[in-house]
Amino acid sequence: MNRIIVIALLLVLAVPSARAQLLPTLGGERAGTSGFQFLKVPVDARGAALGESVVADANDISALVWNPALAARLPGIQAGFHHTAYFVDVSLDFVGVTYRMPQGITLGASLQTMNSGEMKVTTEFEPSGTGETFRLIDVAAGFTLAQQLTDLFSYGITAKYIQESVAGLTASSVVFDMGVHYMVGSTGARMAVAVRNFGFDGRPEGELSRPVIANDPVRIESDFEAMTPPTTFHLGFAYDILDGNGGNSLTALAQLNNPNDNAEYWTLGAEYGFNRMFFLRAGYRFGVEEMDAPSMGAGFELPFGSRKLGIDYGFNRMARLGNVHRFGLNLSI
Repeated sequence: MNRIIVIALLLVLAVPSARAQLLPTLGGERAGTSGFQFLKVPVDARGAALGESVVADANDISALVWNPALAARLPGIQAGFHHTAYFVDVSLDFVGVTYRMPQGITLGASLQTMNSGEMKVTTEFEPSGTGETFRLIDVAAGFTLAQQLTDLFSYGITAKYIQESVAGLTASSVVFDMGVHYMVGSTGARMAVAVRNFGFDGRPEGELSRPVIANDPVRIESDFEAMTPPTTFHLGFAYDILDGNGGNSLTALAQLNNPNDNAEYWTLGAEYGFNRMFFLRAGYRFGVEEMDAPSMGAGFELPFGSRKLGIDYGFNRMARLGNVHRFGLNLSI
């Protein structure tokens, strides 16, 4: 009966008509209505390779990003560093650490940065550049509290300070990630609900000068609209088709995503493991612009003395922007 329930849930995710009943398509009215867009870019290689469908199965330091409830299931001390080589020389870096206390409470801290590198200042009158440069720097610093209430149920919450800085302007805010995770007994199925980047609007502060065609050749802009964080609701499922006892493991993942600034979409992922040491991953995001090919990746988990070292790689192809490579290191102490 439990297996039938799991299969039924996956079918609901796979049938567009059923999905439409759960989440109406309102993306046309919401597109482009939020700021702090760097918070939507996947920071870890495993999550990106699985099509960002890991809100129910983030089993490393990336739990701090996808679903803080999963941080409660991480043993001992976990640490990780992930680097994304984004398009046009933009780099995205993430570092995090968690510590599980004897009381069953897990504390975590994370830092996420995006850096555009130096870019030329251009204007309508000097399209080749004015000789000046600027860069975009985004930062998100988070603190996580998670608890495993039973063997099957856990919850977590993350508070994050976020900041965007570009061309002398700075916008900042405080947002929260909240999530719950539930394992369906010993069936190998689990489900999760998470809300990410829910919080306060941020208004850019500072001054921006720009040339205009008027009596005054330079106009100073200092009044800007507030930006809403890119809040997203996630409903995710994971199911172990093979549990790894025979040396082979296979996990299927499915996820519904409801962002506040675009259309609803859904994702699928699959991960194959051999001897719990080598992993192959693939995923796909349906109905997302630029994503016209599956994502993929691989990972290793190696003994490192009394510790465990994880090495991950993820690849995404963006239709017009090019290839994106992600690398990650995770250390379990």
